Amino acid sequence: MDEWTGFLILIISGIMSSFSQVLLKKSALKIQNDKDEKKKDKEAEKSAKEKIMAEYLNGYVISGYVIMGLCMVATMIAFTAVDMKYGAVLESLTYLYIMVLSRLFFGEKMTKMKVLGNLMIVAGVIVFSIGGR
Repeated sequence: MDEWTGFLILIISGIMSSFSQVLLKKSALKIQNDKDEKKKDKEAEKSAKEKIMAEYLNGYVISGYVIMGLCMVATMIAFTAVDMKYGAVLESLTYLYIMVLSRLFFGEKMTKMKVLGNLMIVAGVIVFSIGGR
């Protein structure tokens, strides 16, 4: 594998791991909403073990962890072609991906401080890239 393919895998892996975090947050919000509603139907009659199973073995959680595991494997493969120092820099871009995905999926506000922080990360990546090899 050439170095550019490794870079591409690292970028895609970062984006996909950000998606997995969105899935995990979506699951946590769903669980919190269910608790807040205090349903008194069949859910309320479930045993403690069934409630734990429903919280930790639902589609969002399982999908999130499967994607995260695949990203971990892809990242290890990419590091066979890319120096670790570049990988760490590219992984820092996941903060940017998460900010954008949180806006798209959860309607979270992009505050001035979040945008400024992410611009600083991007600036750091650019400075590192310009610095040469």
